[in-house]
Parts: sequence; structure tokens; C-alpha cells
Amino acid sequence: MRSAIGDEPVEGVKIEYAVAGEYDEAVSLIDKYAVDLVLLDGEAQPAGGLGIARQLRDEFDEPPTLAVVVARAADRWLAAWSRADAVLMHPLNPVTTGKTVVDLLVSRAEGVAPAQRAA
Repeated sequence: MRSAIGDEPVEGVKIEYAVAGEYDEAVSLIDKYAVDLVLLDGEAQPAGGLGIARQLRDEFDEPPTLAVVVARAADRWLAAWSRADAVLMHPLNPVTTGKTVVDLLVSRAEGVAPAQRAA
């Protein structure tokens, strides 16, 4: 995912990454730092990113913006169930992935809730 986005997907927008392998690690990072975007792998095991996205929505009053990556178009309904702000399809296209991430970050910075989008 990181290689599809890069450290500077557009000029002037620098991305800092924090990596969590489990739900508890993600929550700890969100509690400790100002996390603007959480990018989750919908295919991850044992706890998939779709379930984690839903749990973050349920447990945080103001969760970070959430994007999930799914491998099958048929899984878009699960992404909608997870209440993610964006859905990305695997394999990730660096152009659309970077644009989606930047759009999500800009929407968050402007205080505008992003409409659920697919890329």
C-alpha cells in the first residue's frame, strides 16, 4: 500500500506512515498521535481491515478517515458495511490510490466529510 501512495503523492503533500499489525496497535497509535487517515487491508488475517474499520467507527467519537483495500469487486458491499470513507481495489493503481489518499486528507483538513468513494 505504501509503495502505491509514496511519501509525496502530489507536490506539497507529504505522508508520514505508522504501521500497525493488529487492532490494539492501531488504537494505540490513534490514541497517541494525530492520525488523519487509516488505510486498512480488507484481506488481512486474522482480523480483517473491514471489521477493524467498522470497530473504529463504533468505538471512536471522532475516528480518523478510513480507507479499505479489497481484492474483489464483490466485496464492495462489505466495505460499505464497514462504513469506510473510501474503497480501493487491489491491485492498487499508484495514480488513483495517491489521488484518493490526497483527496481524503484534503477533505479532512477542510472539515468536509468525504462521500464514500471507490477507486
